[in-house]
Amino acid sequence: MNEFSYAQKQRLAYIDFKLYFTGMVTRSEIVSHFELGMAAATRDLKFYKDNAPENMAYDNVEKKYFITTKFKPIFKHDARRTLIKLANNISDGFDAIGDTSFPIESPSPLNVPDIDIIAKLSQAIINRKPSSVIYTSLSSGSGARELVPHSIVDNGLRWHLRAYDRKSKSFRDFVLTRITKVTIIAQTPSPEEDKLEDNQWMRMVPLQIIPHPNNVKHPTAIKLDFGMEKGMLEVN
Repeated sequence: MNEFSYAQKQRLAYIDFKLYFTGMVTRSEIVSHFELGMAAATRDLKFYKDNAPENMAYDNVEKKYFITTKFKPIFKHDARRTLIKLANNISDGFDAIGDTSFPIESPSPLNVPDIDIIAKLSQAIINRKPSSVIYTSLSSGSGARELVPHSIVDNGLRWHLRAYDRKSKSFRDFVLTRITKVTIIAQTPSPEEDKLEDNQWMRMVPLQIIPHPNNVKHPTAIKLDFGMEKGMLEVN
């Protein structure tokens, strides 16, 4: 990769990222994302193909490049940064370290999900496909399950997968780090397995949060903590 410019590495990393986490990439996506011409996007796809010939295959009908079973990322994708990117719809794919050190610290994560597990589940969600997984629970140990995933969520302590569980025939939460294998199933989920049928997930609950009226001596501190307006924080 050393023979490429920084800008071209960014574009190749974008192709790598799109294949890894969505399962596909198109020429028009590269054109739109980087404001390039078609010829430049075609060159980038050729350069990527030359460096990783077994990573993608072109479908003449759909006019897309699809990930292959032999895919191996040619860029390093940090699991923690990737989850943040996916949560914020960022698909640059480039984990470059800046030359400026900022005086900001964040807590070290106690657990970080496996990047390959994240990639397979992301592909399944985006392409609306079921998955066969190996999951380890506290109550029943390790075993195979068929899930229809629709969301990956951070609850502040750890990452979870929200999915329809064909074993229990219900929507449930699964701890991401307890999933050790994912195989995407080439099926179309049933209507009852769709995200819109997950009533607990789709239901919006309005909350009105205020400082405790008796136990807080200086409620202004709490109002500042949460950016309250008129003494209240409204959250859906």
